[in-house]
Amino acid sequence: MNAIAERIADFLKKYQPFNILSFEELTSVALSIRVINLEKNKILFQINDVLHDSFYVVASGVINLSVISDAEETLLNKCIEGDVFGLRPFFAKNNYMMTAKAREESIVYAIPIAAFRPFVAQNAEVLNFLLESFANNTANPNDIENKGKFLSDNVVFSSKPSEIQYFQSLSYNKTPLKIEKSAIVSQVAQLMTDNLLDNVIITQQNMPIGIVTDTDMRSKIATGRYSITSTVDKIMSSPVITVNENVSLAEAQLLLLKNNVSHLCVTSDGSDTSEVKGVISEHDLVVAQASNPGILIKEAKRSNDANDLRRVRVKLSELIQTSIAKNIPLLHITNIASEINFAIFKRAVELAILNLGSPPARFAWLSIGSQGRKEQLLVTDQDNILVFEDVATEKYRDVKDYFLKLAKRTVETLEKTGYLPCSNGHVASNMQWCKSLTDWTKQYNNWMNTPGEKSNEISSAFFDYEIAFGESKIEDALTDIIFNKTKKQTLFFDYLGNDALKKPSPLSFFKKFNVEEEGIYKDKFDIKTRGLMPLIDGARLFTISQNIRGINNTYLRFKQLAIVDPKHSEIFLDCADAFITLSKFRTLEGLKNDSNGQYINLSELSKVDKEILKNALAPMRELEDLIKDTFQLTQFS
Repeated sequence: MNAIAERIADFLKKYQPFNILSFEELTSVALSIRVINLEKNKILFQINDVLHDSFYVVASGVINLSVISDAEETLLNKCIEGDVFGLRPFFAKNNYMMTAKAREESIVYAIPIAAFRPFVAQNAEVLNFLLESFANNTANPNDIENKGKFLSDNVVFSSKPSEIQYFQSLSYNKTPLKIEKSAIVSQVAQLMTDNLLDNVIITQQNMPIGIVTDTDMRSKIATGRYSITSTVDKIMSSPVITVNENVSLAEAQLLLLKNNVSHLCVTSDGSDTSEVKGVISEHDLVVAQASNPGILIKEAKRSNDANDLRRVRVKLSELIQTSIAKNIPLLHITNIASEINFAIFKRAVELAILNLGSPPARFAWLSIGSQGRKEQLLVTDQDNILVFEDVATEKYRDVKDYFLKLAKRTVETLEKTGYLPCSNGHVASNMQWCKSLTDWTKQYNNWMNTPGEKSNEISSAFFDYEIAFGESKIEDALTDIIFNKTKKQTLFFDYLGNDALKKPSPLSFFKKFNVEEEGIYKDKFDIKTRGLMPLIDGARLFTISQNIRGINNTYLRFKQLAIVDPKHSEIFLDCADAFITLSKFRTLEGLKNDSNGQYINLSELSKVDKEILKNALAPMRELEDLIKDTFQLTQFS
């Protein structure tokens, strides 16, 4: 059997509708699949292009799908690993109606229509799935957790609920008015007025049997159909439409429309035979719409000060918490959170420019560290640098003074928003990290030529960056400098390799958790230093050594490494899964205690969760061995 085809088939079987086919069928399809490597910003197809003879699956990286609307390019969706796009050739004859462009270095599988069509014809489930996906232009309707979503090229702007609404924040009244069915209408009306509420739940043994709203009062009492001295059970609407406590915005909207009601009753288990927990009104849904990611980004763009941006950041935290509670895949949550975070960073820079006036030179504001890797779900500290283009010697001082002022204002705004400055001083307002491209070139050359010489100055976080504002060409120039320089830098990889191995072991010889032995975190597990950092460092080391550009996220780095280095793919895939698991543990800890989630209280974990955590730490030993076998770790051992 062809080894490459087998690997592709093994990848496809994880996603719908490919998982409907047998492995043998998938392998026969995989034999005709082309593997396409796309550099950052490379266009696969664009609006009005003649249809290709294939449709596509993202193997790694990110593909942006966009259209031109009102003379502006509008991003419709981002396709990540497992996502299928370009279905138009299956069902339509006219040209493409959107553009597919690589957001970062990506690999896609081109699946020939001719090779796949027989399996579609033979399998109604596959056909229906593709037809529904193309017709609706939505994510997989049967899988709101997005395990392989399908995007058509049939551009239809509709008011249907977007996928994001299935895990969007929804706040509602958790202290509803509850009365017995024997209560008198006049008393109920007074109670509603006193509490400024438009509804009351009628209960029996704390279980809902009906609801009375302002509408009932108007249509049944004000019209004289019933006397104001009637008991409330005469005018209540029954049965009550009930939902569980984790209901999403989209689910709530659908239920209101389907049942033609204005309120939903929240109960313990979602049925009318359990305890009442709250009431959701149409107004609550209107308020919840303000937490839509697209709207949050618009709010960030319109913000006038740090207070406005802080409100966006608070809503983002609520969105993240709701998403995790609904078991939405962490990678999808991270993608959304990073887009909103970067909108906040960008607006902070814009506000500084509005205050100081136009910049004297082109520049790039780069987020580094966890922000640069787009892994920031909790409100941790801000890490950033500023790179401005080279200017004449006589102008250098004035130009740098301007950018230092801009950086100071931006950092202060972000601090007020909730992002505290890096404790190590890795912020652009520090003159050491605000300089020209030439000066940054010298800085990176020093780090790579003489690693470890000034250990208090070098930080591997500077090799994880993403542009938040400014000229992308400056970011690209910096990337070229790093990758061109590291091609033969065995000493640099020696340093990074040893640095990755210096992290304290997460488990003892007897497979017990190594916890803090003293201090305020005594008996707690440092999931950041002992769990996440070895994976982050390892992914960065192998990615740079393999000359993989444009992918900063640790999970996506491991997935890409598994493709370019199939010999060690199992190790890299295990590390990718481990990173997601550990990240979720840290995020849950941080959200629960309003902290950065670094220290896990093991006593609060169930036996099952402890086992899951322990299993996630297992791949690190293999990663350490691979680092030792791959790099010459002699100088810094």
